[in-house]
Amino acid sequence: MAEMGMGKGVTAGKLASNVQKKLTRAQEKVMQKLGKADETRDVAFEEGVINFNKQYTEGSKLQKDLRAYLAAVQTMHESSKNLQECLSDMYEPEWYGKDDLDSIVEDTDVLWTDFHQKLVDNALISMDTYLGQFPDIKSRIAKRDRKLVDYDSARHNHSSTNKGKKGKDGGIKITKPASLLERATPVWAQGILSAHNIAQSNLSRNQAEDELERAQKVFEEINEDLQEELPSLWNSRVGFYISTFQSMSGFEEKFHKEMGKLDQNLYDILVKLEKQDMSGELPRGADPANHTLSPGGPPPIPKSPSKLRPVMPPRPESSPCRDMKPENIINLFDAAAAPNISVTSPTQAVSWDTWEADTLTTPAAPTPAAPTAAAPTPAAAAPEETPVVAAAATNGDSETVEMPPGFLFKVTTMHDYAANDSDELEMKAGDIVLVVAFDNPEEQDEGWLMGMKQEDWIQNKQSSLKGVFPENFTSRL
Repeated sequence: MAEMGMGKGVTAGKLASNVQKKLTRAQEKVMQKLGKADETRDVAFEEGVINFNKQYTEGSKLQKDLRAYLAAVQTMHESSKNLQECLSDMYEPEWYGKDDLDSIVEDTDVLWTDFHQKLVDNALISMDTYLGQFPDIKSRIAKRDRKLVDYDSARHNHSSTNKGKKGKDGGIKITKPASLLERATPVWAQGILSAHNIAQSNLSRNQAEDELERAQKVFEEINEDLQEELPSLWNSRVGFYISTFQSMSGFEEKFHKEMGKLDQNLYDILVKLEKQDMSGELPRGADPANHTLSPGGPPPIPKSPSKLRPVMPPRPESSPCRDMKPENIINLFDAAAAPNISVTSPTQAVSWDTWEADTLTTPAAPTPAAPTAAAPTPAAAAPEETPVVAAAATNGDSETVEMPPGFLFKVTTMHDYAANDSDELEMKAGDIVLVVAFDNPEEQDEGWLMGMKQEDWIQNKQSSLKGVFPENFTSRL
């Protein structure tokens, strides 16, 4: 019944033998710790075990981090795929490069998949194979430790069995009979009993010797194998680390190189789409009638021109050229429409408001055969040097208003504009802005003007806030 409850192939005798070995080993370890029995030590092997445990710990950490890295690559792959598919879905068929963009999205997905698979095949699998040998060696080291305890126990048993068995003359020492049976033994049988005791002692010594030889043989076999494997395993770590990280570096370099090409292609497509959009070109297949505003509808809110990528040049009637000097603006009109302006001093100039007022109240003179008015001298037309004085009509009364230096013309704000940079002017719909010339014409970007709010100038004069703003958000007065 006892054997039925045990595992297959395990008998009561085997179980008793294993229990006896554990008890013997425990007793031997206690004796060694108490200093009553010597312990076999191998310093070189112990150092090899320390290196083995260190190598196993480092390899396990590397395996864990590598798996985390691959999981991050997989996550990045999914995120990139979702993002680019979203772009592909939003990208309208009539936009520039739709087919090329779809091809880039597909190639990017394939590149991510190939990169992840190569890392798995050449890094993770190699890592698992490398660490797969450690558990077996670790169990053999533990077995060697047990066999070493068995060897020490057999050695001590053999020593105690032979100790004190020989007399001073080298003969076998016979113990005097002490039991009642031995005392009751007849004299003629004393020799037989002595011979029996000697045989028993010889048997014990023979058994101790056999046990010692057997324990020593088992220990030496496993010890010799480990003595060869541990240094070899320790030295193999360098080559493994080199091979693993060289492969990963090569795969990453190739991946990022190919990914950079795809990103550049995508960037080029978007740049061309941006140019198409900023130039106002109609998308392919669009109906021009759909872009016609109804007469009574509000004007559309324009897009702010980019300061890094200027828009297409505006029509001449929309805004003056960046290189055109303020004093030459009036020369755009012919002699019939030009007002009779007399520049009397370099400290005075006529504002656009005054010119408009004069044009409305003064009839045009006949066209002269040849212009007789001399062009204003540079000193007289330099707005950045002299403030402009204009007449503003308020409730029928004329009031002289001093304009800021470099004043060019007035504009009214058609749409709200929120400043994006510190040098930009924030405006609300309906604001009147005084446009002035740039201190350095080279700093002016096409499609942008410099100015200040009229209300701010009237109140604060030179301390008023001046900034740049997009011209297409305003309309000239």
